[in-house]
Amino acid sequence: MSTNSNRFDLWAPQTRANPLPLYARMRQEAPVVRLVDPNTGVPVWMVTGYKDAVDLLRDSRFTKDSRKLPDGSPAKQLRANAIQQALSQHMLMADPPDHTRLRTLVSKAFTPRRVEELRPRVTAIANELLDAMKARGEVDLLDTFAFPLPMTVIAELLGVPVEDRDSFRDWTTTLVSPPVNGDMGPIQKAGMQFAQYIQSLLTRRRTEPRDDLLTALVSVEEQGDRLSPTELVGMLFLLLLAGHETTVNLIGNGVWALLQHPEQLERLRANPALIESAVEEMLRYRGPVETTTQRWAPQDIEFHGQVIPAGEGVLASLLAADHDPEQFPEPETFDITREPNRHIAFGFGIHFCLGAPLARLEGALALNLLLERLPRLRLAVDPGELRWRDGILVHGLRRLPVAF
Repeated sequence: MSTNSNRFDLWAPQTRANPLPLYARMRQEAPVVRLVDPNTGVPVWMVTGYKDAVDLLRDSRFTKDSRKLPDGSPAKQLRANAIQQALSQHMLMADPPDHTRLRTLVSKAFTPRRVEELRPRVTAIANELLDAMKARGEVDLLDTFAFPLPMTVIAELLGVPVEDRDSFRDWTTTLVSPPVNGDMGPIQKAGMQFAQYIQSLLTRRRTEPRDDLLTALVSVEEQGDRLSPTELVGMLFLLLLAGHETTVNLIGNGVWALLQHPEQLERLRANPALIESAVEEMLRYRGPVETTTQRWAPQDIEFHGQVIPAGEGVLASLLAADHDPEQFPEPETFDITREPNRHIAFGFGIHFCLGAPLARLEGALALNLLLERLPRLRLAVDPGELRWRDGILVHGLRRLPVAF
């Protein structure tokens, strides 16, 4: 068994600022390696090469459903409380056939045609936010633009009160962050508050149906055979979380990358038609999701020369895979015209991000409007002062102060 020898501290603060050099070492020295998460004390296997990551994401021997794990396994114990169980009954934590059933229920809301119909509304929201920003001269771009844009879109799509968006942000930020000193209390509290909020929304929709996704999911639940009450809570949790968290950091990381590479910024300003290609390179270069969520071995599984013991989890680092020189020539070069660019920032296989078309649309519209309306956009602090978020799941900045 390949074990962690403290050579690969992914969680160290200096690593969080830029994990890519460590990932490069891991790909060379231990492409499938057993680490121990210092926040939980639970072992986790990390896969860092592009081909290995794709192989993992299509390997049906691993399960996303922690209920299938051996009794007493740490992963099963971590999810033993009722709140964790309630919030994890969604398609991202399910295997076929449940996964297929759950994904089919919401996929109609995210077809390319339905997403394209959102273009005028996304444009209007972005312009409203930019109007408010311009009067201020200097802002935290995450707070004033990157967060409220996708949060407003997903809230309107679902039929959730937009005025509650700051609460969603507090809850979801806590839920995707690692526990501090092993204290799960704040995470469990945020989960409970979020679950209670979702329950109250569902109660309201049963008596006040509207033309929104929330009402559609409630009506499916009431048919009884497609969606259980617990699955409904879990599904709404996932849609609210994934519906904004990815795009917030796509926009934030994308602006950061452009400001770090002024020649690429000017190239995009001169030719806004490059935006779709630019968004793909932003997703590859500093994707908003650093690692996948966990898959587990329900029994001992041999994978690329290592045996993953029953009950242990395995992650693919999407960020590491997207910097694999065997797949991407000069992977540390940020090139908004990179072609081909088969990154896996949205995952791969049956769990490929359902909201990818929406995230791409929001990112492209937001970034082009931002550059068009703020021609003097620049960082308002020294780049060395920027701080990245803790944990290895979400890859994003804590703040992005800009002036214009």
